Amino acid sequence: MSNAVADRRAEYVSYARMDELHDLQDTRTGSPFELSFILLSQVKELLFRMVHLELDQARGHLRADRAGEACRALARATRTQRVLIACWESMNGMPADEFVRFRDVLGQASGTQSFAYRGLEFAMGNKNPVMVRPPDLRRYPQLRAEFERPSLYDEALRFLDRHGLPLPAATLDRDVTRQYEPDERVERAWQQVYADPAGHPEPYRLAEHLIEVAYQFSHWRAAHLLVVERMLGGKRGTAGTDGARWLREVNEHRFFPELWTARTLL
Repeated sequence: MSNAVADRRAEYVSYARMDELHDLQDTRTGSPFELSFILLSQVKELLFRMVHLELDQARGHLRADRAGEACRALARATRTQRVLIACWESMNGMPADEFVRFRDVLGQASGTQSFAYRGLEFAMGNKNPVMVRPPDLRRYPQLRAEFERPSLYDEALRFLDRHGLPLPAATLDRDVTRQYEPDERVERAWQQVYADPAGHPEPYRLAEHLIEVAYQFSHWRAAHLLVVERMLGGKRGTAGTDGARWLREVNEHRFFPELWTARTLL
């Protein structure tokens, strides 16, 4: 191997800090499945960040009335969301008896404690008080900043209002740190978009990209539920959650709610 090739390979390792990356897995048992669990958890964490990056780009483009750029960012986000869903397929290959061997070492650890995951939920508009933990908002400035920002859906609704589909001031000027509550006037606005796509081409294209993002997120939650049921059955989840029962309740939530319910009116 030439020195130039060796240098390029070393540069790749140092540029992406691959050597450090492979030192981050600290297993506490002898189970090889524990290492797989940690690796998949870290992969999902990075993918959450990738999705958030694209949704944040889309939000900024909508604010600047660049609907085309926003839709392209949303399309990239859904590609990454599909990779996230595939992570559950890898996790699904872990036998339940092997998971039990190291589950106790997780203690009170839970995926819901991930600030990247909660930041993603906040960015999409789900600021459920259950997920808002003041100590974490203080500990993670980026999470607090996301909590206090208008969500992607807030910007989408403001975009509609600026493009011929007036919405109530209570929706446009609401406290963005509160959980979003559906409004039938917003539902009717989306109904108008779908009733006349040619008359509202940009809102229509935006609606279809938003519903795809929401669909993929719900798909991810559903896959999570199935894997937990396969591995834990009816056991309580980590950090004291009700396990599968809690996930079923979460699975009922829909991002961008009026985009779903407007279909009933068509």
